[in-house]
Amino acid sequence: MILERTIHGLQAHSETPERAEELGRMGFVQWLTFLNGDQGYASQAQQALDKAAPFEATDPSVAVFCDLVRRSLAGPMALSDLKLPRPARRGGARERRRLL
Repeated sequence: MILERTIHGLQAHSETPERAEELGRMGFVQWLTFLNGDQGYASQAQQALDKAAPFEATDPSVAVFCDLVRRSLAGPMALSDLKLPRPARRGGARERRRLL
C-alpha cells in the first residue's frame, strides 16, 4: 500500500528537472523507510520496479525513483545521492489552486 501511495505521489506535477529529481529522491527515501524487515531487499526492490516501471516514461520523478532502486540493487550507494531538497517557497495555497 505504501508503495502505491509513493508512486502516486511521484506522479505530481514537477515543473523543472531539478524538482523531479528532488521528488524522486524523497520517494525513494520514503519507500526505504517502509520496507518490510521480514522480506529480502532484492525482492521488495523488484516489486517496486514492477509497479513503477509503467510510469517511468511519462513521469520524470518516477524515472528518478526507478533509477535509484536499480542503482541500489547494483551496489552500495554514496550518501550524497540521497541529499534532502533545499528549503524553498513553492507558491503555497495559490500554487496548489493553480494545479487543480
